[in-house]
Amino acid sequence: MATTPHPRITTPVTADIVRGALDLEHTPHGILPHRLPARARAQNTDGRLAMAESQPSGVRLVFRTRATTVELDTLPTKQVYVGAPPRPDGVYELLVDGRPAGRATVTGGNSVIIDMSTGTAENRAGAVGTLRFTGLSEEDKTVEIWLPHNETTELVALRTDAPVGPAPASGRRTWLHHGSSISHGSDAATPTTTWPALAAARGGVDLVNLGLSGSALLDPFTARAMRDTPADLISVKIGINVVNTDAMRLRAFTPAVHGFLDTVREGHPTAPLLVVSPLLCPIHEDTPGPTGLDFGHLAEGRLLFTATGDAAERAVGKLTLGVVRDELERVVAQRAADDPHLHYLDGRELYGEADFAELPLPDRLHPDAAAHRRIGERFAAIAFAAGGPLTDGRD
Repeated sequence: MATTPHPRITTPVTADIVRGALDLEHTPHGILPHRLPARARAQNTDGRLAMAESQPSGVRLVFRTRATTVELDTLPTKQVYVGAPPRPDGVYELLVDGRPAGRATVTGGNSVIIDMSTGTAENRAGAVGTLRFTGLSEEDKTVEIWLPHNETTELVALRTDAPVGPAPASGRRTWLHHGSSISHGSDAATPTTTWPALAAARGGVDLVNLGLSGSALLDPFTARAMRDTPADLISVKIGINVVNTDAMRLRAFTPAVHGFLDTVREGHPTAPLLVVSPLLCPIHEDTPGPTGLDFGHLAEGRLLFTATGDAAERAVGKLTLGVVRDELERVVAQRAADDPHLHYLDGRELYGEADFAELPLPDRLHPDAAAHRRIGERFAAIAFAAGGPLTDGRD
């Protein structure tokens, strides 16, 4: 006798089952998770940041259920770079009671066609797709669906064959992190293998990832978002975007760092706060920005970056990664005299010369999947270990 399938139950996607997002926008299709609040988005005029904050790095659905089948309708927005190989579809990862239990992708969706040589972008509309996880146990369990870290993802419908309810609080501390495209997860393989996600899993903390590709620029609205976000542990990774956008000189950089940290401290006066300087990036160690595209390799389908500044311009205050590291270390040392919960980490402890020799940056700017794993493991071993800077000496 054939088994009658259980009817599907549609559960609204609401804030009580979404983790890692600071805002949920209602769209004509469903729900769009944002990693910056509406007030910050209203003050932003940069399309790249708008795209980055809408890509749900670290955002996941978390719920309790006895369902054996979980379906999620989504409308992804995929980036297509003219002249470059097609990017793989974003990955959705399933965790059951904290253990990996499956992966899926959604084809189709919207597209943004980006021409790096002209700086133009064209939007093309697409269709909603469905991902499906089957064969789950009938036991009551905590289900997590990690959304693609590199695709804007509108959540259209969640369906299961058993009721869904919010998962209880985990009891873990919340780690709030801000950084550049590397923290966002550029070139990581999956959403749970970006270096912050890996570090959070090893450190036993809940991640809120404000890694914003191309946009770790000490923006006041980002600092206010961090100030207003509940968190137990905080880190900010500063420097590479300031250099590769050539956004400011040393005269402006130093007070901007102070102002950013002042704002974060208004909401989190005693939380452990770790300032992380840039990872090794040879093209910008001693050469200022801006970062440009190496067009000589674009015809081969390879995206490679190059530093277009002049090293001699350091004398007039242009920033390099070396200059940034020295200044961040000085600023943190100065502030730590009155702020015992403030700490500094040289990013080359996470990825340095020996790592570059073994795991070079494929595009000269971003680490690959293997390097993400190494960075995440090292960050956890330094920051979350007993006595580490994000423990303030506690075990």
